[in-house]
Amino acid sequence: MISHRFKWIIVSMSVAIILSLSAGAQVAREEKVDLDVVAKIKAEGTDRSQVMETLSYLTDVYGPRLTNSPQYKAASEWAKNKLAGWGLQNAHLESWGPFGRGWSLEKFSADIVKPNYSPLLAFPKAWSPSTNGPVRGTVILLDAKNEEELAKYRGKLKGAIVLISPSREVTAHFQPEGKRKNDEELLTLANSDGQSGGRRGRGNVDELTAKKWQLVYDEGAAVVLEPGRGDGGTIFVQGANLPTTPNTSFDRRPRPWSQNTRVIPQVALAVEHYNRIVRMVAKGVPVELEIKIDAKYHEQDLMGYNVIAEIPGTDLKDEIVMVGGHFDSWHSGTGATDNAAGSAVAMEVVRIIQTLGLKPRRTVRIGLWGGEEQGLNGSRAHVAKYYGERQTPAGPPSPTTQSTEQEPGQNRAQGPLVLKPDHSKFSAYFNLDNGTGKIRGVYLQGNEAVRPIFRAWLAPFRDMGAATLTINNTSGTDHLSFDAVGLPGFQFIQDDIEYGTRTHHSNMDVYDRIQADDMKQASVIIASFVYHTAMRNEKLPRKPLVGQQQATR
Repeated sequence: MISHRFKWIIVSMSVAIILSLSAGAQVAREEKVDLDVVAKIKAEGTDRSQVMETLSYLTDVYGPRLTNSPQYKAASEWAKNKLAGWGLQNAHLESWGPFGRGWSLEKFSADIVKPNYSPLLAFPKAWSPSTNGPVRGTVILLDAKNEEELAKYRGKLKGAIVLISPSREVTAHFQPEGKRKNDEELLTLANSDGQSGGRRGRGNVDELTAKKWQLVYDEGAAVVLEPGRGDGGTIFVQGANLPTTPNTSFDRRPRPWSQNTRVIPQVALAVEHYNRIVRMVAKGVPVELEIKIDAKYHEQDLMGYNVIAEIPGTDLKDEIVMVGGHFDSWHSGTGATDNAAGSAVAMEVVRIIQTLGLKPRRTVRIGLWGGEEQGLNGSRAHVAKYYGERQTPAGPPSPTTQSTEQEPGQNRAQGPLVLKPDHSKFSAYFNLDNGTGKIRGVYLQGNEAVRPIFRAWLAPFRDMGAATLTINNTSGTDHLSFDAVGLPGFQFIQDDIEYGTRTHHSNMDVYDRIQADDMKQASVIIASFVYHTAMRNEKLPRKPLVGQQQATR
């Protein structure tokens, strides 16, 4: 038998649930969707789209945009001028940092010269220095399964070409790599209980691998080779490795872009080419390589830069709605899916709004972020400058505050929050950074209060395949900088296509992997979201602030 007290609790809970559902339904009914404007946005963004032309300039003309490289700076100047040419106001490069030295690759070659000649498919890692001319020698494989076996190589690696790891197994692809989210996957997202989704990290290096890297640095190897992730000619290439201890958080690792940091030359090989060399070495066949890296550090300007521009608002012009994506990329491809796609879509969003002559009540601001691949640096700096930042606790990080290499900024230590005056004037930030796939919905980032609003805004795009809302968080990109200080920041659910298997961070991250119809679809959906956010009577609802709040300054 249920006691009288528990009956009242159940009744109270039932009333609360009913009121909550009623309130949600009421918001959904009352949330205004300007279907005439949506129709205009669709027409402009599909029939007269410029998104692929923008993408071609960023990728084909300016190429890879490694943070602080000359290519990054040239592309950011072009984007700034393009935005100004479309009529946006206050187009400028916003400095942040200092970040560190830039890097560019001038020339590179890698070949097997004995037992028979064969060119190698390979790329130097970012911030790898030049070799001292061509380096030619017999490779040494660090064939060690423990520290005792590793000790055998001491005194043998100075000036050597070193293979730092064993071969990696490669299997055939029996399923197509490109795929879209199916109904079952979308339903799982919609029914989620709020666990994180999206990109996942590789985690920290193991202790033996860390000791291998320490050894090649101590010994002074001439070049270190490793198999790149990927296969079939795809090589995923990122930054040069520096010796570090296992379980060191991302924020506390040494940086190859830091001035005066010693880096040894490093190259990532196509796994099939790497495996061939390992197999020959295992047979006792001496393998001689010749490698030449011509690279250049750029230290004249150590600051990083974001591209910022805006469409001024009308009666609520002091309040801000933002759209963006990260502008930087890695260097072996041209940074198309990661993340010229997101940057081109963000530029297309503001072009559509500006071209249609729409008059948003709130100011619409675009942010194209630098340094995302090195830790969300550009967006974090922008948020810290205008809206707020969490103070980093002193002392070593605990195991619960560590980040992985692929998810910089995801689990940073949560110190006291210091707010800036514009924090109260910010409505929302919308981000795109998961490749070329079409938008299927929105990650609510734990903000249940926006669900009925976004449901109403997605309704006109159901026929375009976008209808899913999930309470899930998603990781690894710039919306986290806003979310970390209690501001509504959102990343869209996208089809994976080939994002994790073939494109981002790889030599195949190029214009040809982009799906034009998906880019147009994303542009019109985000343009509608930005416009309706800018036109609401109220700013978008926020999650409760987490952590002690210090006085605004």
